[in-house]
Amino acid sequence: MPIIIAWRRLAYIGIQPYRTNELRQYYNGAARNIRPPTGNHLGVFVCMCVRLKEWDVEKGLPRGVAVVGLDGGGGDDDGHGHGGNSSGENPIAQNNNCCDNTDDGVHGKQRLDGGGGNSKSTGGGGGGRARGAVCVAVKVIVAAAAFTVTCAFVWYTMGLPFLLQVVAVAIIAFVASGGYKFIYLVYRTAPRDIRALCRFYYFLYTAKKLSKKNWTVADVFKHNIVKNNPHKVLFIFEDKEWTALQVEEYSNKVANAMLERGFKKGDVVGLLMENRPEFVAIWLGMSKVGIVSALINYNQRLVSLVHSIKVANCMGLIYGSELSSDIDDIKNDLDNSIQLFKWSSTSPPTNDGTYLNHILDKASPSAPNPPEKPGYNDKLLYIYTSGTTGYPKAAIITNVRYIFIAGAYAYQVGLKYSDRFYTPLPLYHTAAGIMCIGQSLLYGCTTVIRKKFSASGYFQDVSKYNCTAAQYIGEMCRYILATPPKADDTNHKLRIIFGNGLKPQIWKEFVSRFNVPRVAEFYGSTEGNANIANTDNTFGAIGFVSRLIPSIYPISIIRVNPETCEPIRNAEGLCTRCNPGEPGVIVGKIISTNPSRQFLGYVNNEESQKKVVRDVFDKGDAAFLSGDLLVADEWGYLYFKDRTGDTFRWKGENVSTAEVEGVVSNIAGYRDCVVYGVEVPNSEGRAGMAAIVDKDNTLDVSTLSTGLQKALPSYARPLFIRKLNEVEMTGTYKLKKLDLQRDGYDIGRVKDQLYFYNSKGIYQELTSEAYSDILSGKIRL
Repeated sequence: MPIIIAWRRLAYIGIQPYRTNELRQYYNGAARNIRPPTGNHLGVFVCMCVRLKEWDVEKGLPRGVAVVGLDGGGGDDDGHGHGGNSSGENPIAQNNNCCDNTDDGVHGKQRLDGGGGNSKSTGGGGGGRARGAVCVAVKVIVAAAAFTVTCAFVWYTMGLPFLLQVVAVAIIAFVASGGYKFIYLVYRTAPRDIRALCRFYYFLYTAKKLSKKNWTVADVFKHNIVKNNPHKVLFIFEDKEWTALQVEEYSNKVANAMLERGFKKGDVVGLLMENRPEFVAIWLGMSKVGIVSALINYNQRLVSLVHSIKVANCMGLIYGSELSSDIDDIKNDLDNSIQLFKWSSTSPPTNDGTYLNHILDKASPSAPNPPEKPGYNDKLLYIYTSGTTGYPKAAIITNVRYIFIAGAYAYQVGLKYSDRFYTPLPLYHTAAGIMCIGQSLLYGCTTVIRKKFSASGYFQDVSKYNCTAAQYIGEMCRYILATPPKADDTNHKLRIIFGNGLKPQIWKEFVSRFNVPRVAEFYGSTEGNANIANTDNTFGAIGFVSRLIPSIYPISIIRVNPETCEPIRNAEGLCTRCNPGEPGVIVGKIISTNPSRQFLGYVNNEESQKKVVRDVFDKGDAAFLSGDLLVADEWGYLYFKDRTGDTFRWKGENVSTAEVEGVVSNIAGYRDCVVYGVEVPNSEGRAGMAAIVDKDNTLDVSTLSTGLQKALPSYARPLFIRKLNEVEMTGTYKLKKLDLQRDGYDIGRVKDQLYFYNSKGIYQELTSEAYSDILSGKIRL
C-alpha cells in the first residue's frame, strides 16, 4: 500500500506519460517549428538517467552511433552523397510517426510486408538489435521500479521531509557535476531519436517479412502492387501513363525473351538507355529470371564505355537506338560473344532482327518460369560510381539492398503513399533508379520521369503534374535558382524535396523563392553503409548521429589525415572518434550478416578493399570508409565539409574546396565551378584554383575579385582562375576535377583563359611572361 501511494504522489508531481494529443501535434509539426508540449520530456529523462554512469558530455559522441537507419545509400553514386561533390524520395510512409496512425492510417495500408511464406532465406537484420532493445527496456523498467520502491520505503519510514532533502542534495550534486547538460540534451534530441528509432524498427519488421518469403523486388511488385491495384498509374513520361499492369506485362515479355535467347540466372546484361519507363521495365524483367542488369551511363563514350561493359563482365548489351553511333564506335573493342540488342522508341525496320522490339513482340506477357528462381539476397543490379576521379566502378546492388535503400529512407523522412514524385535525374544512378523509382515498384506510388533535366522546366513540370515530392541534387538547385522568376515558382503542391548536395549558401534562398515546405537532405553512397538523412528539416544538416542511443546504428566520425584519408590511430593502433565541431571521416561498421550493415563493394574486389578500414575500435573489426569529411554539432546533427583529398593547405590553413566552390559559384552568378589545389614553386602546400564555366565569355573577373575579397579570407581565395569554354561533366552534373587539376595553370597545356591573383588584389590575365615569373619566383603569390 505505501508503494502504491508513493507512486501516485510521484506521478502527481510530474512523472507523467506523454499527453497523446500534444505529442502528436508536436511530432506532426516538427518541421514547422512547433514547440514541444511542456512537461513532456521528464518521462524521457527518467528513462535515460540509468545511463548517466556511462555518459560523458564533454567527450563528444559515445561510440558515434547513428539512429537514422538508412541501410543503403542513394547518393551521387560516386562514392559519396552530399555537399559540393554530390549527385530521391518516395511515397512510402504516409505517417510522420510510425507509432501513430491517426493522420494517414499507416497500419491500414499495405507496406512492404506480405503474408506467410516458408522460405528459409535469411536477411532482414533486426533480430539481434531487437533483442538488445528489449534488454535495455527491461533494465529501464527494473531501474524505475527499484527507484520507486526505494523512494516509497524512505518516504514511509523516514517521512516526506527527509526524502525531499535527499532528492534536493542529489539534484544539487547532479547539476554541479554538469548533469544539467545531459538533461538539456535529452530535451533537445530525445523526441528526434525516438521517432527515428521507431520508424527504423518498423521498417526492419516489414523487411524481415520479405526475407522470410525470399521475395525479390519483382516479387514485391507483383504481389503487393500489381495484384492489389493493377490499374494504378506508376509512371508518367511525356504525357503517357504506364499502369502497374502494363509494367508487369512488359517486364514479363523481357524475361521470357531473354530466357529464349539463352540467358540464365547470374548472367550480366548491360543496359544503355536514356530515361524512360521502358528502362525500368527492362531491368525489372531481366531480374525475374536472375539476370543482373548493369546500368551504364549513356553519356560515356569510347574507352570509358568499353571499360564499363567489360568491368561488369557483360554477356549482352541492350542499348537505345539514339546511341547507335556510340556502339558502332566500340564494336571492334568488344568480345565477339556479347549479344547486342537495339531498342527503339519508334517503329523499327521490319527486316532488322537486331531490334529488341521485334523479339518482345513475339514474347509472352505471362509470368516467366526460369530454371532457377532468384531470391531476396541475390544480385539485382550493378550501378556505377560517376567517375569524377577515374573510370567508373560497378557497385553491387542485391534485392535486399534495393529494398533497404528505397524503404528505409522513405520511412525515415516520412514519404507518403499518396505522394506523386518527380525526377529528372538519370535512372542509371541510385538516387533516381532506387530512391525514387523504388517508391513506385515497392509501394505503388506515381513517378513522373523526365528525359533530361531542365532548369526552366523543373517547377513547370512539378506544377503541371501536381507532384508533391521532387528529387534534386545540389548542382540542379543552382541552375534552377539562376532562372528568371515566374509564376510556376510557387504555384505548385510540393510538400517536400529530397536529394543531396544542397549547399547552405543557397539553401534558404532556394526554399524561400520556391516556397518549399521541407527539405529531406540525405548523405550516402551507392556502395556504402554509412548513410544518414535529415529527418526534421534542420537547416544545412545532412542527417544526424544520436548522442543518446549508441549501438543502434553503428556509424562514427573518426580522425583522419585530410589529405591522405589515412585514419589517425592511438597508441593501441585503433581509430579515434571526433568530438563535436571537429571534422572527420564518417565510417560505417561492417556486419556481414546484417543487410543494413553489409558492404557488398564493387565487382572488382581490389577496389572494394580500398574502401575498408580495419581495427577501427576493436582489433579485428572492419568498417566502410566513406572518404568524406563531416562535422557534428553538439546535438548530433552532421554537416558536410569536404571530400578527403579535396581539402588543401595554404598559408598554414586548411581550405575546404566545397565551401569555396559554394562562394565562388554564388558570386559568379550560380555558374558551375570546381576548386582544387595546385602546386606553386618555392611555396609550401597548394594554392587554390577555380575553374568556372563561362561558355559565352560573360564572366566579369573584376566583380569576381571584389566579391571574393569580401567573402573569403586571404588564404582561401583562389589564386588562379580558369574560364572553361568547353565542359566535360559526369552524369550527375559534376565537372571532372582530376583532369582539371592535372592541367593546373600550365599555360602550355591549357587553351582556356587563365588569370592569377596579383599583389593589388585583382585577377590579372596569365600571360607567358607572367607564368615564367611565377615559376622563377619573381612573382610571389
